[in-house]
Amino acid sequence: MADSGKSPIVEHRDELVAYLASGCKPKADWRIGTEHEKFGFHTEDCTPLPYEGERGIKALLTGMKDQCDWVLEYEGDNIIGLHCPQRGSVTLEPGGQFELSGAPLDNIHDTCCEVMRHLDDVKKVADPLDIKFLGMGFSPKWQLDEIPVMPKGRYKIMRAYMQKVGNHGLDMMFRSSTVQVNLDFSSEADMVKKLRTSLALQPIATALFASSPFTDGKPNGFLSYRSQIWRDTDADRTGMIPFAFEDGMGFERYTDYALDTPMYFVYRNGIYMDASGQSFRDFLAGNLPALPGEKPTLADWESHLTTLFPEVRIKRYMEMRGADSGRWRELCALPAFWTGLLYDQGSLDAAYDLIKDWSEVERQDLRDMVPKTALQTPFRSGTLLDIAREVMAISKAGLKARARHNDSGDDERVFLGAVEDVVEEGRTRSERLLEQYHNEWQGNIDQLFKNHAY
Repeated sequence: MADSGKSPIVEHRDELVAYLASGCKPKADWRIGTEHEKFGFHTEDCTPLPYEGERGIKALLTGMKDQCDWVLEYEGDNIIGLHCPQRGSVTLEPGGQFELSGAPLDNIHDTCCEVMRHLDDVKKVADPLDIKFLGMGFSPKWQLDEIPVMPKGRYKIMRAYMQKVGNHGLDMMFRSSTVQVNLDFSSEADMVKKLRTSLALQPIATALFASSPFTDGKPNGFLSYRSQIWRDTDADRTGMIPFAFEDGMGFERYTDYALDTPMYFVYRNGIYMDASGQSFRDFLAGNLPALPGEKPTLADWESHLTTLFPEVRIKRYMEMRGADSGRWRELCALPAFWTGLLYDQGSLDAAYDLIKDWSEVERQDLRDMVPKTALQTPFRSGTLLDIAREVMAISKAGLKARARHNDSGDDERVFLGAVEDVVEEGRTRSERLLEQYHNEWQGNIDQLFKNHAY
């Protein structure tokens, strides 16, 4: 991470607003960035990977660098990631979840090629070490005290602070895993419309991609437990941000939300300085207790924005954050789902028309109920499954209108197959896994690792 202290100093709130607004791009320049996390484990006993050792996370990163021409990234003496301008970056979540932050790409065909190339890169190194990966929204077996802690300074600060503001912050950090897509906007009005639409529909994505029904080796009573734990992590920086639906929403309003969200840290001279609970507004005024007399830089603001965790996050692009991680088919389906809804004007208009009269109470009720009941969540005169069918049809129409074809002549709708199956059956991946657990696996959670690993 570049030293935040070497970035331009910020004097006024307007500069923070302008930073967000600078993300506006003409439609021709819109891109798709996909991020996904996965749990690494030793195949012989289904245990999580330590950081050190011949069969640990550090060995994986070093091996990938040697085979795939990545550049190693360090924090102090510790290798904490990989970077390649043409291939994105590989980073570590707090519990060693292996994350690909993909490059900004033109279409879902390219996105899925990137996903498959990454998985192939990982397998080249992991297979000789008898390491495999599992795509789930929550660790199905490991308890918190079994999971190694990655040597990143920011996580030490977050770990201490999380325990003060919610009951599931450590579960979120160490035992959850997600897939998300990052998308662009053309203007402030376009950002607001996309934000409102995607916030309202985020519970649909949570339901469609639900894959976290197990905790500590047994069913937990939820279909997306990853989504459930976010409800009790840190109320200041999570949730459905209802202000996004109020009059006057725009870059200024989101800036004020970020300014009022407590900080975690400031990065200076290669060290994460603890600023947990302190105010970025005070920082802007030169009154931050952690750095008395100093004002923030643009890099400090950029870093602070990454510590906000609403269901949809705004930076200089938008991040859809509501889905559990999954198998490679789901990793391609999630960006296809949102691209179809938000990157074609006709589909965006149709999706917005669908949600525009939903009340704040209805949106929040969906968010609260979906982790447990997913597609069977009651909504108005039907269930969320009825809405999911409408939304899927809108997404497919948007992908068809985009008309981005591969060499075989297929457009991007081909990647929706994983979630089309869910909608057709009315059953989530979690429900299918629970059926296997109770029947053919006979309650042995290790069968999940054997049958569903990368």
